[in-house]
Amino acid sequence: MKTHSRLASLLLAIASLQAHAVGRLADVQVLDRQTGAALPLHYHAGSYWVVGAPGARYAIVVRSRASQRLLAVTAVDGVNVVSGETASWAQGGYVLSPRQRTQITGWRKSDSEVAGFEFALAGDSYAARTGRPSHLGVIGVALFREKPPQPPENAVLAREPERLADTQGPVSPDSAAHAASPARADGAAASADAAQSASAESRARPSSRLGTGHGRREVSRVAHTQFERLQESPDETIVIRYDSFSNLIASGVIPAPLRQPDPAQAFPLSDVARYVPDPPPLYR
Repeated sequence: MKTHSRLASLLLAIASLQAHAVGRLADVQVLDRQTGAALPLHYHAGSYWVVGAPGARYAIVVRSRASQRLLAVTAVDGVNVVSGETASWAQGGYVLSPRQRTQITGWRKSDSEVAGFEFALAGDSYAARTGRPSHLGVIGVALFREKPPQPPENAVLAREPERLADTQGPVSPDSAAHAASPARADGAAASADAAQSASAESRARPSSRLGTGHGRREVSRVAHTQFERLQESPDETIVIRYDSFSNLIASGVIPAPLRQPDPAQAFPLSDVARYVPDPPPLYR
């Protein structure tokens, strides 16, 4: 029985190392925008991690698995990627049509432009530059199901929406929105447990941790729609953490690679068998 349990644990660990997306209501992955490939996910101590490098551009890819619309409130480094506010579940995000796949490529600047996501050293991150460095290295997607429409005979006066939310990429008019829901306290508390574990790991890090910079401007057009949540709390929250390769090795997320034997020798002239050399050639 113990052998089967160990084998199952080993297979699960191998599968997690090969995974590129995580989520139940939607698949969430981090895309390397230079190569177009999804960054591999590394599972460690209850969290998923990806490796980043300063200057590398990335996108958050969300692919809905649901048969109804979903609201994806998305945060990077504890900051809402649409509004720039310190992240809260109650804020707006991107609305996905059933089975829709979208790329969130940057900090939303307007209905037609974003500042691209790129990995950056902590001091160069957008969160640190705006005085909020406490939650670096975390990507969060809070997913909400939509409340079904009420029959006309049960119609009531609608609450005033907070504001319309934005969506990513060329989309149809109903494919993205900020959701209307009661105001709540700052949602940074949602990742408090994660921040505590991250701070414990940071003591072992050999170098500055990574954050996400405010990259160059690029075109990204959005449309607006209204979205009423089925409930105030998320139906699912997906968290992916990131840091540099060296930091993830130092914190044990990635196993340290096997080191090559040191080529230095104590007696370099004594390790090779010595015999009588041939004489130099004769010249006549």
